[in-house]
Amino acid sequence: MENTRIIAVSGKGGVGKTSVSAAFVRILSNIHPDARILAIDADPAIGLSTALGVEVTETLDNIRKTIITRVENGEPKAAIEMLNEARFRIFDTMVENRKFSFLAIGRPEAAGCYCKVNAYLKEVINMLSKDFDYVVIDGEAGIEQINRRVMEKVTHLFLITDPSRKGIQVIKTIKRVADELVMYEKCGAIINRASDVELLKESGAITLLEEAGIPLLTIIGTDDSHASNDIRGCSVFELPEDSPIMKGAYEALKIMELI
Repeated sequence: MENTRIIAVSGKGGVGKTSVSAAFVRILSNIHPDARILAIDADPAIGLSTALGVEVTETLDNIRKTIITRVENGEPKAAIEMLNEARFRIFDTMVENRKFSFLAIGRPEAAGCYCKVNAYLKEVINMLSKDFDYVVIDGEAGIEQINRRVMEKVTHLFLITDPSRKGIQVIKTIKRVADELVMYEKCGAIINRASDVELLKESGAITLLEEAGIPLLTIIGTDDSHASNDIRGCSVFELPEDSPIMKGAYEALKIMELI
C-alpha cells in the first residue's frame, strides 16, 4: 500500500508496551475491518503473541539461521536460493488470525554478524509492509533496534512509560535517538499504570515530556481487568471495551489520527 501506516511502540521494559500494541491491533481491526493489518513482535520475549492469542511456530530468526547454516556448510547456491525464497518463507511464517497477520522477529542476532543477511531480511520486511494498510511493531526497549532490525521508516511513534521518573527519562532518550536514526511523521507519549493522576501531575513528569517536545496523548490508570486477563492468559480480545487500557489506546490512536 502506498500509504501504509507503520506504528512503532517503544519504551523501557515492563511499562506495558505489549499490552498497548495488542490494544492497537484490536482497535484497528475493529474500526477498519477491511484493512490489512500486520502485527510485528520485535521483542525477543514474543509476548505480543500471547496478548493477541496467537501461537508462534516459527520466527524470522529461524529463517536467518537457516541461511547462515547453509553459508557455513559451504552451500552458497543453496543460500542464494534461500534468500530468493525469503519473501515466501516469511509469508509462510506469518500467522493469520482475527483479520490481522502476525510476524515474530525472534531473538536478536549477534552484533555485527552476517550484516548482509540481516539487511536483506529487513529489506524483505520493508517490501512486505507495502502489502498492508497498518503495521504495528511491538519493539524492544529502544527505537534503534527497530530501525536496525525491522523498519527504515516509521510513520507513528508511540512512546510508552509508567509514572516513574526513570520511565520518563528512558522515553526522552528514545526520542533523541529516534530524531537521529528514525524517519517518523508523528510522535506521542502514553503514561501507563498511573494509580494517582494528581500525584503524577504534581511530580512534574508531564512537564518533563513537554520540555522534551513529546506530546502527551493519554494517561492510562490502573487496570484490574487487564491484570486479571493477564493472570488467566487471555488475549486482549477478551478485555471489556471500557477497560482503561482499551479506552486509553483508543484515545491515543484518535489523537494521532489513525482512527
